[in-house]
Amino acid sequence: MRNLMGKVAVVTGAGRGLGRAYALRLASLGADVVINDIRLDAAQEFDEELTAPTVMEECEGFGVRSIGIEADVTQHADVERMFNNVMREFGRVDILINNAGGVLIPPERGYASTVTEADWHFIVNVNLTATVFCCQAAVAIMKPQRSGKIINVSSQAGLRGNLLGQNAHYCVAKAGVNEYTRLLAGEVGPFNINVNAIAPGMILTSRANKQFDRSSPESVAKYTALIALRRMGTTEDCARVVEFLATDLSDYVTGQVIPICGGMVLSPS
Repeated sequence: MRNLMGKVAVVTGAGRGLGRAYALRLASLGADVVINDIRLDAAQEFDEELTAPTVMEECEGFGVRSIGIEADVTQHADVERMFNNVMREFGRVDILINNAGGVLIPPERGYASTVTEADWHFIVNVNLTATVFCCQAAVAIMKPQRSGKIINVSSQAGLRGNLLGQNAHYCVAKAGVNEYTRLLAGEVGPFNINVNAIAPGMILTSRANKQFDRSSPESVAKYTALIALRRMGTTEDCARVVEFLATDLSDYVTGQVIPICGGMVLSPS
């Protein structure tokens, strides 16, 4: 069912990993897709194999249009430039997925009592401020259309604490994404714009596998013991929920933060 034909989607951080999976899922549903990343060749850094030379060409394989825009979404001017380019190329924005972000600093540098000012600003900017900037740019387009779907990417880290105080900047940023999602949903609901968030848990992505060795037997044993379904998540597990939130299946759903964690939310922190 290509029920997104005629729609235009912007996916940030889509050069690899989860963002790429979201972009490909939307393309398979018929949407034209804008691929944003600070580096469009980001997949190479983590040895992620593409099925075409670029993610844009992967999307075009589904018979849709796709363009790539390199932009730093923590910079307001870059965000404005990106959405201006989208409007020149497509004339509308129907779906925004704010996927850019992540735990980009070693955990030992993120303790609540010692995180540095520079690390704090960097992680909060890439996970929360970038989301705000992109939402504001998209809403300015969606309001006159009186339609739109915004999907912010949070994390289990934004829903629960931990006993070590690690990754404080990331946890606080994702908790901020959750509350911003609710606030924006209330404001733009009268314009028929849905705003929701997803909160992935332990997902096997190329970066997680390379950076945190998440696919090793030791990591799998450690983490699956905390997950009710007893398996790690895949990018497709998350893409299926994005499909729900991006299509008319979720027309009466807004202001929600949906965990995608296999039941990890049930375990102690």
